[in-house]
Amino acid sequence: SCRWIKFEEKVEQGGERWSKPHVATLSLHSLFELRTCIEKGSIMLDMEASSLPQVVEMIVDNQIETGLLKLELKDKVTYTLLRRHRHQTKKSNLRSLADIGKTVSSASRMFTNPDNGSPAMAHRNLTSTSLNDISDKPEKDQLKNKFMKKLPRDAEASNVLVGEVDFLESPFIAFVRLQQAVMLGALTEVPVPTRFLFILLGPKGKAKSYHEIGRAIATLMSDEVFHDIAYKAKDRQDLIAGIDEFLDEVIVLPPGEWDPAIRIEPPKSLPSSDKRKNMYSGGENLQMNGDTPHDGGHGGGGHGDCEELQRTGRFCGGLIKDIKRKAPFFASDFYDALNIQALSAILFIYLATVTNAITFGGLLGDATENMQGVLESFLGTAVTGAIFCLFAGQPLTILSSTGPVLVFERLLFNFSKDNDFDYLEFRLWIGLWSAFQCLILVATDASFLVKYFTRFTEEGFSSLISFIFIYDAFKKMIKLADHYPINSEFKVDYITHYSCACEPLGPVNSSLFNRTTVLSADELLYSSAEMYNTTIDWSSLTTKECLKYGGQLVGNNCEYVPDITLMSFILFFGTYTCSMALKKFKTSRYFPTT
Repeated sequence: SCRWIKFEEKVEQGGERWSKPHVATLSLHSLFELRTCIEKGSIMLDMEASSLPQVVEMIVDNQIETGLLKLELKDKVTYTLLRRHRHQTKKSNLRSLADIGKTVSSASRMFTNPDNGSPAMAHRNLTSTSLNDISDKPEKDQLKNKFMKKLPRDAEASNVLVGEVDFLESPFIAFVRLQQAVMLGALTEVPVPTRFLFILLGPKGKAKSYHEIGRAIATLMSDEVFHDIAYKAKDRQDLIAGIDEFLDEVIVLPPGEWDPAIRIEPPKSLPSSDKRKNMYSGGENLQMNGDTPHDGGHGGGGHGDCEELQRTGRFCGGLIKDIKRKAPFFASDFYDALNIQALSAILFIYLATVTNAITFGGLLGDATENMQGVLESFLGTAVTGAIFCLFAGQPLTILSSTGPVLVFERLLFNFSKDNDFDYLEFRLWIGLWSAFQCLILVATDASFLVKYFTRFTEEGFSSLISFIFIYDAFKKMIKLADHYPINSEFKVDYITHYSCACEPLGPVNSSLFNRTTVLSADELLYSSAEMYNTTIDWSSLTTKECLKYGGQLVGNNCEYVPDITLMSFILFFGTYTCSMALKKFKTSRYFPTT
C-alpha cells in the first residue's frame, strides 16, 4: 500500500498508480504503539537465512519458544505469511486488507474441516500450497519495472508486512535483520535484496491501527539516523533508543488546525542530519568519528573508503594521483575568488591571519627573549602561507601559529638555554629534519594511516596543550606570590608608624649644608665628578639612587611591596569569570537576533 525511497508514496484510490513522493505524516500514537511492539515482539538480529520460508519458519519457532505464539497456530501463521504478494505491476493490483482477511478465513476453515485428513496431512498440503506461491527468483514483471531506475546502487529493502486475521488473540510481532541481504522473490516490487523485515499480524478490528504502525516503522527505516542505528543495533534496547531519539525530534501538529489529507511536498534541500548524529553519538551503536554511513549494509565505511586515502604501493604514487586529481581545478581555485562576494571573506581571512601573527609573535618574543618575535612571525606566516597555497592544492587552508607551536618554542628555548645550544641554529635543524620526515611520508603514501586515527588522538593532544596553558597561568601566579608577598600585617590605624628614609653611611661635612643641591637621576649619572663636591639631599633620592650612591635605607617600611599578587589574583579570576559569563551570555535572552 506504500513505498519509500526517501519520501512516502501511496497507492492512489482505485489502486491504479502510485502517488507523488511526499513527506510522511504519522500519528504520535502509532509511534508509541510501534515502541511497544519493539518492546514486546520478537527481535531477531543477524539472522542467517536465504529464503522467505526459512525466515518465516525461524520467526514462528522463536515466537513459540518464547511463549508468544501457541503451537497450534504455527501452521496458520506460516500459511498467511507465505501467501503470494501482488504489486502495482500486476493487473490485479493490490489486495485490500479485507481480501487478505477472506484468504486467511478460508485457510482457517481448511484447518477446522475434518475432511482434510489428519493434521499432519493438512500441514503438509498447506505448506506445499503456500510454498508454491513463493519464488526466490525475480519475476519478469519485476525486472521490467521502471521504478528500479530510481533506486541507488547497492540499495537494500526493508519489507513491512501488516494485516489482521481472525485466528489470533494477541498480535504476532517480529523485527528481523538478516545477516546478509537476500532476494525474496516477489515480496518486493522490484528485484532488490531484503535486509530488514517487520511483521505485524493482529486480531480483527484494528486494521487501521496496524497500517499506521507499519507506516511508522517504514518511515523510521527511511530516516537516515534510525536506519543507521538499525544496521548497527546489538539488541532490543538499541532499537528502542533509536525510536526515542526519533521521538525527541518529532514535531506534533494539533488536531483541527491542519488537514491530514494534505500531502506535504518534499523540501528542495534537505536539512543535514549531522546535528542529530552528533547529539546521539554518545552511544557505541552509532557511527564513530570519521565513519560514514554503511555502504549497502556491509558495515565498514570510514576514512579508508575514499580514494585519497588508499595506498598505491608505488614510490610517490599518492602524490602523483593527487596532482592528476587536482590539476583540472588548480587555476579555478584562484580565479573563483575574483568575485565581489568573496571580498568580505578575503578581508576576514587576512585580518584573522594578521591578528594571529601579531598575538603569537608577541607571545613568542616573550618566550624566546625576542629571538623570534612579531616580525619573524609575520614573515614566516607570509612565506609558508604563499608556498602552501600555491603547491599544496588546498588554497582555502589558513596557516598560522597556534598554541602547540608556542608551547614547543618555549620548551625548546629553555632546553637550548640550559644546555648551552644556539637556539636559532637548533631550530633550523629541527625544521630541516621535519621537512625530511614529511618528504619520506609523502613518498611512502603514509597518509593512508589517517584512516586509523580517531578523535581520541586529536582530543588527547588538545587536552595536553590545555593543561600546559593552565599550568603556565598558575605557575606565573605562584611566582608572583613568591616575589611580591601579600602584606597581611598592614593595618590602616598604624599608618603613622610606617616610615622609610635614605641616610648617608658616613658623617656629612656640615660646612657644605649652606650649598644644598637637589639632583635628578640624569644629573646624578652624568655629573658624578661634581657629586662629592656638593651636598646631596638624601631625603629626595629614590631607593635605587640611595643604594647606588652609598646611602642606606632606614625605617620599618623599607621592605614594603604593594599588593601586586592580590591585584593579579583579582585580575586572574575576574578575567575567567568575565569570559565564562560572556560565553553564557550569547545564549541568554539579551540581544536577540533582531
